[in-house]
Amino acid sequence: MMNEMSEATVFTELPWLYTGLVAYALATLSAFYGLVRTRGGDAGAAVNRSHESLVLALLTGGVILLTASLAERWLRLGHGPFVNLFELLISQLFSLGLIYAVAYWRLPVLRPTAVVVLPMLWVLGTWVLLLEPSDSHYPPTYYNEWLWAHVGFGKFFLAFCLIGSGLAGVILLRRIPRVAPFFRHLPPDKVLDHMAWRFMLLALIFDSLMLIAGAVWAQDAWGRYWAWDALETSSFLNWLFLGAALHARLSYRIPIHVGALAIIGIFVFAFLTYFGTPFYSEAAHKGVI
Repeated sequence: MMNEMSEATVFTELPWLYTGLVAYALATLSAFYGLVRTRGGDAGAAVNRSHESLVLALLTGGVILLTASLAERWLRLGHGPFVNLFELLISQLFSLGLIYAVAYWRLPVLRPTAVVVLPMLWVLGTWVLLLEPSDSHYPPTYYNEWLWAHVGFGKFFLAFCLIGSGLAGVILLRRIPRVAPFFRHLPPDKVLDHMAWRFMLLALIFDSLMLIAGAVWAQDAWGRYWAWDALETSSFLNWLFLGAALHARLSYRIPIHVGALAIIGIFVFAFLTYFGTPFYSEAAHKGVI
């Protein structure tokens, strides 16, 4: 009887999810098309500016559709999208898209980074499409206000790392002679490098807040602040690497391209930490305690 009920489950959030992913895909294609047209001189730059408005509209539409998907699932299950990998990926697609859309709107210099950032989002989008949209059960330890702070700070941390990685990716792409002309309307690498590290400094602040909120939550949930489980250890290493990279950037004259590689490396490590470790280890964060 339970199997029949499970098979009969209607995942009403999926149409919203798939439509939102289509909007993200169209935004990605529009960003690439606008960038290609930039090579045509001033006229191409004007075309690209019109495409930037289209990218922002599509990205905003995708965020709204993913909001509807999360809200539909939340109402259907009665709890937030924080438990299984399917829910975590959708919520990250929403939060990363939202924060990047705001930055894209307010900081025009960031707009060419869409050709780096949006394909990164599609790593999550493709992963979501490969997962079963199974229902989840809320663990007792998740009924805690500190969970919201922990998750919220983490989303800002990863989003700022993503924006920094977008700028770092543009810096590295400009080192390729055939690609450099597409980004010639951007400020010099020194300016992009300065902005990228400002976002990484914000990332460090929110990473620190995330770890503190997580420790308080752990004390309430499991009776300890820290246990050096796989996720906690990996998160702490991520914080150390980010802090060390910022220290090196501020204290030494490291080459700009080396700093760009460091930023992308930090984002990749954070990605593996928060989308891999909790679901492939025996950590309490796996959501079964």
